[in-house]
Order: sequence, then structure tokens, then C-alpha cells
Amino acid sequence: MKAVLATDLSAASEAAIETETHLRCLGSIGIEEIHLVTVVPANVHSGMPGIDFEKRRKRGLKRYRTVLESEGFDVESHVVRGTPHRRINGIAETVGASLTIVGSRGKSPLENRLIGSTTRNLARTTVKPLLVNRIERATEEPEVVRKRLFQRMMYATDFSENADRAFEAFSYLRHATREATLVHVKTPKDPEVPDEGPREQLEELVTQLENWDIETTIDIRRGDPAEEILEAEQEFNPTTILVGSRGHSRLRRLLLGSVSEDLVSRATGNVMLVPPQ
Repeated sequence: MKAVLATDLSAASEAAIETETHLRCLGSIGIEEIHLVTVVPANVHSGMPGIDFEKRRKRGLKRYRTVLESEGFDVESHVVRGTPHRRINGIAETVGASLTIVGSRGKSPLENRLIGSTTRNLARTTVKPLLVNRIERATEEPEVVRKRLFQRMMYATDFSENADRAFEAFSYLRHATREATLVHVKTPKDPEVPDEGPREQLEELVTQLENWDIETTIDIRRGDPAEEILEAEQEFNPTTILVGSRGHSRLRRLLLGSVSEDLVSRATGNVMLVPPQ
């Protein structure tokens, strides 16, 4: 499997790349080849006096490449110019990546709806599973918030086709996952049906996961999906939330489903977003 690891060469990016446990988690799910990508924004001119952005970024990537190769990954580096999320998506498609990874600092309550534009735009437009790796905020030497990326997964489902597609990620995550919490939120708009219906559907998923020796818990809630999933995160403390995104049309991609965007911007830990086929 191949992964695209997007970096802006910041301290936050360095924290993600230099955390051994974090890198070994990627190896345990079958990632063998990593494409390091850094994008020089189109509005930054290479001719600015005294600054060669491409050369500086190539030097930065060379150091990251050494770290990744020491962990056994095959590595290719890409320094490109353009709109960051478009170039990252383009490289992910070109190389046939199975996963795109981007670091994101946690935000304060005032800032949590103003997540970094690259992360937000990737979440809205990615055609590959996207792992938003949460990094500490407000510190000069940040660390990753959850070092074991996939050890305790929380899977949120509304039983839609796209939620089912997100569940399929367990086919490779299972090699690193020890515990899973399956969350379904009944909203006021849902038909009035007993909890037994969703529970039976969730128990079918439990059977699949327990066949892979993943200890699994079911949690059925009522209310606003994003708020309830975030509350469940606080209760179960997963390392990563796994969720499907909606975005079949161009308009829907621009207006990413509020649940997905809320989770990407407000979750304490990591979020893995799986787009539609």
C-alpha cells in the first residue's frame, strides 16, 4: 500500500514524521511506500529576493526522507507549486495512494470552526481515505496527540452506503486495531423505531470485527450526530474516529456534510474520513 504524507515542514509536521510509534502504526496496516509532498503556494513567487522556496523545501524533505527510510519505508519526495489541496489530491491519484495523511493542530473552542484551509479543503475534496492526524496546539515543540493511530477505533455509522464503505477500511486497519466502538446516532428526523433495529445491524458488524479478534462495544445515542459522536469520543477515548463523508456532487463537496466537517475540526484525536466511491 502507498500513502501520501503532506507536510508544510512546520514543527507540527515534524512531530508526526519523527514519532516512531506513529510510523510503525502505518507499517502495521500495510503501508510500504510513502510519498512526501510539500506544496509551494502559487501566490509565493520563486523570485522573491534572497529566498529560494523550492530549494529550502527540498532540504527539509531530505531530512524527513531519512527518518522514514530508517523505519523501512520506500520514500519519494515531491516539491510542487500550486493550490495545496489540489496538488496533494492530484499526486494521491497519480501514484495510486490508499491513504492521504495530513497533520492538523487542535483548535481552541473559538477557533474550532476555522481549521486550516488545506485540511478543510482536503476533507471536502479528497477521493482517497484521509487521515487527519491531530497535533498539539499552542506549543513550540508539539507532539502527536494519539501516537497509536489505529489501536482504539471509533466507527460512526448511519447505515448508509458510504458508511458501509468506511467500515471496509477495517480490512486493513484490523492488523493494528485492538478495540472498536460502533456508534449510531438516532436523530429527531429518523422514523420512530425501537433501538433493537439499529442494534441488530451493529451486532452484525460486531461479529465481523470479533472474528478479527477486535474487542467491540456498541453505543446507540439520540440527538445531533456531530455533538453525540464528539461526546462519545470523550467517553471512549479512541485513538481515531472512522467515518464516511458525503460529497457525490461538486456542490456537496463544497458544502461538506456538517457532521464530517465538525468531526475534522473539533475532534480531540485523529479522524479518518472515507469519501464516496
